Amino acid sequence: MNKRSLRILEFNKILSMVTEYATSPMAKRRVDRMKPQRDIEQIRKLQEETNDALNRLNRHGNISFSGLCDIGASIKRLEVQGTLTSKELLDIAAVLQVAKAAKQYGDGSDLTEALASRNQEPVSQTTFDSLTERFNMLLPLEHIASEINRCILSENEYADDASSGLKNIRREIRLTNDKLHQQLDKIIKSDANRDQLQDSLITMRNGRYCIPVKQEYRSKFPGMIHDQSSTGSTLFIEPMAVVNLNNQIKELANEELLEIEKILESLSAQAATYVSDIAYDLELLTDLDFIFAKAKFARATNSTRPIFNTDGIIDIRQGRHPLLEKHTVVPVDIRLGETYNLLIITGPNTGGKTVSLKTLGLFSLMGQAGLHIPAMEESRLAVFDDIFADIGDEQSIEQNLSTFSSHMSNIVYIVQHATPNTLCLFDEPGGGTDPVEGAALAVSILNYLKSMGARCMATTHYSELKTYALSTDGVENASCEFDVATLRPTYRLTIGIPGKSNAFAIASKLGLPDYIINSAKEQIDSDAIDMETLLADLEASKRSMQEDEKAIEAYKQEIESLKESLQKKEENLDTKKAEILKKAREEARDIIEDAKDVADQTIRDYNKWRNNPHKADMRTMEEQRSKLRSRIKDYEKSGASETKKQTSNHKASDFHIGDTVQVLSMGTRGTITKLPDNKGIAGVQMGILNSMLPISDLLIIPESTVSVNGTKQKYSGKHAGGDHTSVSKSMTFSPELNVMGKTVDEACFEIDKYLDDAVLAHISRVTIIHGKGTGALRKGIWQYLKKHPLVQSYRSGEFGEGEYGVTIVEL
Repeated sequence: MNKRSLRILEFNKILSMVTEYATSPMAKRRVDRMKPQRDIEQIRKLQEETNDALNRLNRHGNISFSGLCDIGASIKRLEVQGTLTSKELLDIAAVLQVAKAAKQYGDGSDLTEALASRNQEPVSQTTFDSLTERFNMLLPLEHIASEINRCILSENEYADDASSGLKNIRREIRLTNDKLHQQLDKIIKSDANRDQLQDSLITMRNGRYCIPVKQEYRSKFPGMIHDQSSTGSTLFIEPMAVVNLNNQIKELANEELLEIEKILESLSAQAATYVSDIAYDLELLTDLDFIFAKAKFARATNSTRPIFNTDGIIDIRQGRHPLLEKHTVVPVDIRLGETYNLLIITGPNTGGKTVSLKTLGLFSLMGQAGLHIPAMEESRLAVFDDIFADIGDEQSIEQNLSTFSSHMSNIVYIVQHATPNTLCLFDEPGGGTDPVEGAALAVSILNYLKSMGARCMATTHYSELKTYALSTDGVENASCEFDVATLRPTYRLTIGIPGKSNAFAIASKLGLPDYIINSAKEQIDSDAIDMETLLADLEASKRSMQEDEKAIEAYKQEIESLKESLQKKEENLDTKKAEILKKAREEARDIIEDAKDVADQTIRDYNKWRNNPHKADMRTMEEQRSKLRSRIKDYEKSGASETKKQTSNHKASDFHIGDTVQVLSMGTRGTITKLPDNKGIAGVQMGILNSMLPISDLLIIPESTVSVNGTKQKYSGKHAGGDHTSVSKSMTFSPELNVMGKTVDEACFEIDKYLDDAVLAHISRVTIIHGKGTGALRKGIWQYLKKHPLVQSYRSGEFGEGEYGVTIVEL
């Protein structure tokens, strides 16, 4: 890729953003050296690695490479059997510890341990992707890292147990120090020496312990003078009694240094045994740090993996320029390479034309470098051999180049180096010179590149280019919308409709007199005016079509919702029907069994009377027959009574929107949402189910009026009652209702009756306990309370009330 396009499209700023997510200096250098690739297989491999790292971040959380440092020089010294310093060895241990943590992250063992610590069931964390091999190849060499950390406590501190020799030497140093301090303590604490010493303390000069003696008493303390104060009044003397002890400490200190050198040599030799493994760990960790830096950037920018092709097809869906504020940037859709290879964008200044141009170029560079792009999934990009961009004004006084000359020099370079597999981006080609000549040049340049097969995108204000796009196959217009009413661009890119510059409308809004604007309009060719009018009509038609499409989409969603509701209703009806049939069969079986028993008994009595006519009693036989008839009538009455209970005698005019009804066939309550039609079918809302039912299946429940905070409201229910009920309710009513563990429908059914009872008990505030959980139950309850006529307000509990696990309801 040519460096000028990388600079103009600000690819270096993207790399700087990615660098922030890399930990090690090696990975940061790799990001800085990252360039777009031309081989589609290599690009797909890089994209797959970034995508797999992003998936791991989403599943397992962040991976840390803290401690990963550049130990390349130390590795080279180990290869020639050199001795490393304590810092170099600690750096190697740190790298090995990073390798251990990375390997645990790779196989998911760290997550399994975390779940086990919370007494949760472990889940299978085995992940096979493009990064699995790198994680599996890591060798933490824990024995090397632990040995280094055991011996070396810090860069200048070594453990006593690093070796037996070091431990003995330090013990001797401590003993000698104790002896020396005992000798000096006797001297400074002696009453005879108290007035001869400047201070009663032990000090150190030139690495040897001394005492501060006043100048006039120097002869009283034979020994070596190591220093004196700035005034000369104090001499720092090493008494002869401790000279040998100081010498021993010096010798022991030298022995300690020699022993430390042996320890470093031993640790270096152990590390040298595994130098190739350490070098491979460093390489793998640098790769992973680099890959995860790209993934972290993708997560931070909400980017997705683009689909690459070699057919020159570009389809960016809801693309957002990554260098713009993500909360304010307006997504754009850019398509190129299928039905047209040249896209011409028109519209007013500051409308987003150049941003759209840069978005396409930058996305192509990012994608070919292995970075995800901030766009919707399934966005497609093409692999280009090179990307050329002529954007911005680079006029040079030193080189005597005007704006036009600067642009034309760059365009000449593009024309000379463009191939069928290149992407060319132009910001107002032909600008900076005579409009007629500039427009003609722009058309010729773009037409040449189009005929070559290159993919091109250009911005312009020339109407000639708009006409060229309308009349030429393989060329398409696009526009950036502008709201004339607010004088602000919407930054939306609309493909298929050329844009207007809106110069007259903007000037009029800013206060330019109408007579000047009208004079300007008279100087424009009538064909140009007709062209602008046509563009305005096309734009209005486009917006109307878009609004119609939105309305159609809304209708589709509503139809799908109604379809799902109908399916649920049919399923419920089928279930109810099956239950009713089952119950009817059971009752019929019981009746048949009963009838069979009666018939059998009757036959036995008849046979008995026939065989013994003299025992036959007509009165007894008549009584038996009367009992049989009585039982038949009872069954008939029971059937008639049940039939009567399952129907209603309401007329269509009896129903009103909002009436509470009992659905007889389902045994549940509902609310009238649609008045009965000419066939007597009414709409009824039962919880989340909305059904069309016959009025013969609906029984209107009488409504009474209750006072809620001084306002009379309708209240339906079987408890709309008198004082006795209220007193009874107030004595037994609990101010809390626990619905934890229930479904939303079950909870709402209980809450409905509970609120009825609360009103009857004259309770103004109640608490509903639903627990925290996922929040789904709380959300469903709040949606129900929002529409309930008895509820004035509701809120989550405060500290001490249960917080988000309860809802406080004011009635």
